[in-house]
Amino acid sequence: MTTVTGISTAMFAVADQDVAIAFYTQRLGWELRSETRFTEGDDAGRWVEVAPPGSEAVLALNLPMGGAPGGGSIGVVASDVNAEYERLTATAGIEVGQPLGGEGPVPKMFSVTDPDGNWIWIVQATD
Repeated sequence: MTTVTGISTAMFAVADQDVAIAFYTQRLGWELRSETRFTEGDDAGRWVEVAPPGSEAVLALNLPMGGAPGGGSIGVVASDVNAEYERLTATAGIEVGQPLGGEGPVPKMFSVTDPDGNWIWIVQATD
């Protein structure tokens, strides 16, 4: 039997942590939760975490470990997916996909792509 009780951290590989921090905090409106250097020096890797305000789970923005950045995908919940779609389509520098779902058991959702090609799916919260 597992002792795992939840998901606390998702991780995306990004080419430049500073560019990623700016995208998530300045464009998406998320919070920078943690930024810790592994070692001293300008080229030292960092552990960086961002999250939507009020979220218990965080997204770690890591430099690639042996591969290329991008290609990840997560889903986040919005209390009003239509309002979030309008907000993000009006924000410069964000690639926003067309809404889909909303019929039957599939909740309404749309995607946002970060500068490294990671996908953030904004999904309508269900009651």
